Amino acid sequence: MKRIILKHEKKAFLCLILVFVFLFSFVLPKVFSTHYVSLKNISLFVPSYISTPEPVKGIYITSWTASSKNLRNVLVKLIDDTELNTIVIDIKDYSGKIIFPINSPALKSFGSEEVRVKDLQSFLETLHEKGIYVIGRIAVFQDAYFVKYRPDLAVKTKTGETVWKDRKGISWIDPGSREYWDYIVLLTKEARKIGFDEINFDYIRFPSDGDMKNIFYPFSSTTPRHLVMKSFFKYLNKELKNQTTTTPNSEVKISADLFGMVTTAQDDMGIGQILEDAFPYFDYVMPMVYPSHYPPAFEGFKDPEAHPYETVYSALGDAIKRANLSSTTPNKIRPWLQDFGLKMSYGPTEVRAQIKATNDVGLTSWILWSPSNRYTKPALNPTP
Repeated sequence: MKRIILKHEKKAFLCLILVFVFLFSFVLPKVFSTHYVSLKNISLFVPSYISTPEPVKGIYITSWTASSKNLRNVLVKLIDDTELNTIVIDIKDYSGKIIFPINSPALKSFGSEEVRVKDLQSFLETLHEKGIYVIGRIAVFQDAYFVKYRPDLAVKTKTGETVWKDRKGISWIDPGSREYWDYIVLLTKEARKIGFDEINFDYIRFPSDGDMKNIFYPFSSTTPRHLVMKSFFKYLNKELKNQTTTTPNSEVKISADLFGMVTTAQDDMGIGQILEDAFPYFDYVMPMVYPSHYPPAFEGFKDPEAHPYETVYSALGDAIKRANLSSTTPNKIRPWLQDFGLKMSYGPTEVRAQIKATNDVGLTSWILWSPSNRYTKPALNPTP
């Protein structure tokens, strides 16, 4: 009996040794390795930033393009091979979805996270290693998700009960909703933390198309639209720019997308945008001077899209005059130029004509827009 007990004790001891060997050889290293990576990537991550280049020469890509290594690598190579030095990436488009992993509990609580670019943080670091300036684009008041999340903040039909939608079927947040302003500030700060050098605000306006006779603004019905937008601009500046710090590159740069016609219009065009209202509050003001978007007879042209040089030259010339009159440095103006065609094809000649017009009025920076993210390489100068 004693021998049997001793025999089983030896077997149990041997089994115990084998269990410890297995734990130390296979399980524990993986556990500690995972914890270390987690700490390294989250708690200890310090993003690199680069200063705004002079001049900025950039292209825009969607979050879906950024999510594909093959697609984005083609465009990074385009930047490497040409005069380009900047890339604009969607971080919240009209859908309202935030496309990267959110760490902030306050921002995460809104439920708007849809991780399309899982490796965005490391992608930004790769771009910075190449000296590429990175801008995050936020479509602000066009936000289908937030309308569903908080329909009380949405633009409504005149009954005040139904959510209004524009011509494309997209719903909007009332630009006068200050609760939503705070949400945009939270998003901007989170995007900055993961490595964006600049945040670009698009759709910072009231709707411009759709059934405009059947529209109601629950927060903006009694305030002139340009004053609503000016208050929003001022709020962004206060929350994002007025921070006491001595760390280089610690303050995020901010830019504003405006209708191209804002450089010549004397009113707010019904959308709340006045050029002079944006100048004091943004580092860069970006009029979308796409020739295809100007009305017939602009500057006497039957079709402005067929006259890319003259259209851009005239629009930006007016912007510079207004900047000078408002004691604003013209270098704050950084236009969006088109690398696409609507009624006609745009190729190297048309794209380069817009760049030349920009330079000829005395500006040096520009960013190309192509909704398909296909860009005309022959229009760009090779890397110096």
